[in-house]
Amino acid sequence: MSDVVVVGAGPNGLTAAVELARRGLAVEVFEALETVGGGARTEELTLPGFRHDPCSAVHPMGVGSPAFTALPLERHGLRWLHPELPMAHPFPDGSAAVLSRSVGETALSLGPGDADRYRRLMEPFTGRWASLAEDFLTVPWQGLPNEPLTLARFGLAGLPPVSWLSRRFEGEKARGLLAGLAAHVISPLRTPTTGAIALVFALAAHDRGWPVARGGSQAVSDALAGCLRSHGGVIHTGVTVRRLDELPPARAYVFDTSPTALARIAGLGDVYRRFRYGAAAFKIDYALDGPVPWTSPEARRAGTVHLGPTAGEIDTALRDATGGRAPEVPFMITSQPTGIDPGRAPEGKHVFWAYGHVPHGWRGDLTAAMERQIERFAPGFSDLVLARAVAGPPELAARNANYVGGDIACGAFSGLQTMLRPGPARNPYATPHPAVFLCSSASWPGPGVHGMSGHNAAKAVFLRLHGRG
Repeated sequence: MSDVVVVGAGPNGLTAAVELARRGLAVEVFEALETVGGGARTEELTLPGFRHDPCSAVHPMGVGSPAFTALPLERHGLRWLHPELPMAHPFPDGSAAVLSRSVGETALSLGPGDADRYRRLMEPFTGRWASLAEDFLTVPWQGLPNEPLTLARFGLAGLPPVSWLSRRFEGEKARGLLAGLAAHVISPLRTPTTGAIALVFALAAHDRGWPVARGGSQAVSDALAGCLRSHGGVIHTGVTVRRLDELPPARAYVFDTSPTALARIAGLGDVYRRFRYGAAAFKIDYALDGPVPWTSPEARRAGTVHLGPTAGEIDTALRDATGGRAPEVPFMITSQPTGIDPGRAPEGKHVFWAYGHVPHGWRGDLTAAMERQIERFAPGFSDLVLARAVAGPPELAARNANYVGGDIACGAFSGLQTMLRPGPARNPYATPHPAVFLCSSASWPGPGVHGMSGHNAAKAVFLRLHGRG
């Protein structure tokens, strides 16, 4: 008999398994696909020799994750590669705002007046990532924060919508930069706490960077799997779990799945009836004959490029997607990992990753609109395309069962779910079944390859098994 069975081998499931195995528990993991990874995989999606990340490619939250930094992942093959610039936010005239490791360089890219405003905004928080990340990413209502005064100051700046935070600035570069950072949670800019999202992404860049994993995101998952096996954990792949009684007897069952899948498998009925899924992604992976011909020199130096210059344009695209309409001019998040990891494509070739936002479950084709947006900032891009792999909401959901309706965040960033994922509860990882727990990105702190939902859930499981939870 195992102590703990984990369903789903994404980064959160694997992290939960490692944390429990490190504490001496017997752990087994069951994964439906033939390889581990969940949203952190690497596959040849287009042509032989072109290795793409089907979902996440850049990991600003992974490199500074308290869960990952506590594990010897480098010993199991993980290497972070940092681009010269974490992110560029180009404008049609060839200029750009940038998110640099340096607060000063970032500030200067915003223009003279806004440069000082940005420095003043970030000054209280820079250099404090290690302690603040614990406060950001663990359950905020369980225990005292590491730096309560700094966290309170962060809350005053970040809890309002990013549209309010942007009022500190005069120019479009600063406002567009912040809007693009907040847009990672796929919610209109007037949504409360989106200011905090923008600040967290900016702080991560300044203190830890926005790296890629050498060889692709699969390296993150493989390192976690190697760490688990080193502690005696067992991983079963190619096993689809439909009912709880199909699993081996265990003292606890931990689900790295969507809440609705957990409820179906564990027989919990409509316990998550109030949980809401959000807008979807529309993703294209490209095999290219050369590097993306960005007009902006800064974009050529960046690992991530945001496409959608002004805050108004970004907000329109987000409101369209969350309101049930496909945007005519999508806001896009893009990355060319081969700029710093050339081994992921044949010599002289490149892989390029791009996604925009569309309504939940949308079945249309955003390819033309996305490529018009790329050409707007990189004329001649289309001439470099050797092949493309297109995945709208149905394809994303088929690829990863946690992406219900194409929602790569596994839950809408709106209402109470902005802070209380998957819903109001003292323990967001527990369920009505005393032996069943949730550890996916549907639970706090939410999406991203950082393992913190799994890390936090493992603590809850361990306490329950020892009569303290």
